[in-house]
Amino acid sequence: MKKNSIKKQDDYELNEEYDLSKMTILPKGRFDPKRRIGSNVVILEPDIAKAYPSDEAVNEALRLLLYERVGAGD
Repeated sequence: MKKNSIKKQDDYELNEEYDLSKMTILPKGRFDPKRRIGSNVVILEPDIAKAYPSDEAVNEALRLLLYERVGAGD
C-alpha cells in the first residue's frame, strides 16, 4: 500500500458546484443564541431528575426554597 493512497482527514476539497453563499448555517441546541438569552441550563444529577421530572417541578421547588429563605430574613 502506498503512502499517498490514504488521504488525510483534513485534506479534502469542496466541489465547485456548491454555492456557499446560498447555504444557511444555523446554530442548534445549546449553541443557539436565542435559546440562551434569559435562560440558564442546568444539568441535574440522575436522582434529582427523578424527583423533579419537569421544568415546572424544579422551578416550584426552587421558588419554595427562595421564599423560605427571603421570609426567614425578615
